[in-house]
Amino acid sequence: MKLLFDFLPILLFFIAYKMADIYVATGVLIVVTLAQTGWIWLRQRRIEKLPLFTAGLVLVLGGATLLLKDPMFVKWKPTVVNWLFAVAFLGSLFIGQKTLLERMMGGQLELPAPVWVKLTFAWTIFFFTMGVANLYVAFNFDENTWVNFKLFGMLGLTLAFVLAQAAYMSRHLKLDDTPPEKS
Repeated sequence: MKLLFDFLPILLFFIAYKMADIYVATGVLIVVTLAQTGWIWLRQRRIEKLPLFTAGLVLVLGGATLLLKDPMFVKWKPTVVNWLFAVAFLGSLFIGQKTLLERMMGGQLELPAPVWVKLTFAWTIFFFTMGVANLYVAFNFDENTWVNFKLFGMLGLTLAFVLAQAAYMSRHLKLDDTPPEKS
């Protein structure tokens, strides 16, 4: 359910683009993102930094797209988000005792410290590459191709990367060696 909630703005952007144009889609993206942020606030009485930051980017870059009638601003949003993730993940290698990834997933998984570092480097490279790929498609292909890439290409690449990461992590998971209890 959370995945659908997180995916909703991109999906509705895609649908609005197919039914109208980039400007209607951008308006829908802004409204849905702000509505999601409000919904999170109503339910939790707090908003984590990531959704708040993403909402701010959508508002600024989407607003610039609408005000200046230039879709390039909204096309930059995925790159800015991905590159900021890359910087955050890379920075976490040098700040604090644990990487950002370990802080996010360490409660669910127990992995050796070098594995967390390798995973963090992999995510850093992935986010940087996704930002570059977005710009490549945005500047070298038509708008329709970019919208399709934003939904299907970026989602597909992310899912493939997550599956590869899961396979890698499964090889390094520390398993509990205690025998099962006899009933």
